[in-house]
Amino acid sequence: MTNFRTAAIALVVGVLVFGAGLLAGRLTPHRPAAPGAAAPPASKTFAPPPDESFPDTPFGREAALGREIFVDTGRAAPQFVGNDLRCVNCHLDAGRLPNASPMWAAFVMFPQYRAKNAHVNTFQERMQGCFRFSMNGKAPPLGDKVLVALESYAAWLATGAPHGAKLPGQGYPKLAAAASAPDPARGRAVYQTYCAMCHASDGAGQSSAGAVVFPPLWGPRSYNWGAGMSQMDNAAAFIKANMPYSEGGRLTDQQAWDVAAYIDSRPRPQDPRYTGSVAATRAKFHDSAQSMYGKVVDGVLLGGDGPPKPFSPPAAHPPRGANPS
Repeated sequence: MTNFRTAAIALVVGVLVFGAGLLAGRLTPHRPAAPGAAAPPASKTFAPPPDESFPDTPFGREAALGREIFVDTGRAAPQFVGNDLRCVNCHLDAGRLPNASPMWAAFVMFPQYRAKNAHVNTFQERMQGCFRFSMNGKAPPLGDKVLVALESYAAWLATGAPHGAKLPGQGYPKLAAAASAPDPARGRAVYQTYCAMCHASDGAGQSSAGAVVFPPLWGPRSYNWGAGMSQMDNAAAFIKANMPYSEGGRLTDQQAWDVAAYIDSRPRPQDPRYTGSVAATRAKFHDSAQSMYGKVVDGVLLGGDGPPKPFSPPAAHPPRGANPS
């Protein structure tokens, strides 16, 4: 009887401790791993602080500004944005949602070596790439108030997260190789069935009262050929986990691969690293089966529209449907 009572007490205590951990929604932080050391394992699901619960401190106000930039980038940082995309389009729920490249999981992994530019990047350098490629814009200088605010917001989201840990929900869940080669023709049918209602049949997205509601997926106001989402494996992983919006997992793996192939075989702005030759640019930056850059699809040479267009922030563009004067 005594042993049973002791075990029962231990069980109750364990449940209370576990419940407290869930309510706290935090992981115990620890010191960053030494250079070269293996990242510590992460076995629990991390939860960021409640949305917009910023402390009334200089840091809290900076983080709040970062959230504002994050969810409405073209309006809050127009000097650096060249299309109709916002940070929140690729990092859903204001950068909070697991498996939608949440910012709390990304922040703890920097500084980090990136093969894309062949050196160790700070978190601000990583965000510079988002402006340059995903937003087809201009990279803010390191230390610029826009990058400082965005970094502060990501740091706040990561409050209590263990530095250097690969947290569950980081990035987009990697898909297994497609059972059949990704096919843009099949993907077109998937797109018209599941995606066109929001993103329009021509991929141009939708706006209301001059504000973009659903982002363009190709064309001159979408991400350029240097963006990570122009890689089919990245796009397929994002789509499978998160699309249709709020219905992640609805598509089969094959459908996700096919619609990614369709979206990423449409014309879009030039890669800003363009060398002057499509073939040379593909060889240097797109030498992968995951990139459609430099291939001919429906009679169009993808990336074959010449040098990058001059930077043009959204403020220079009238709202959709407006009569230019």
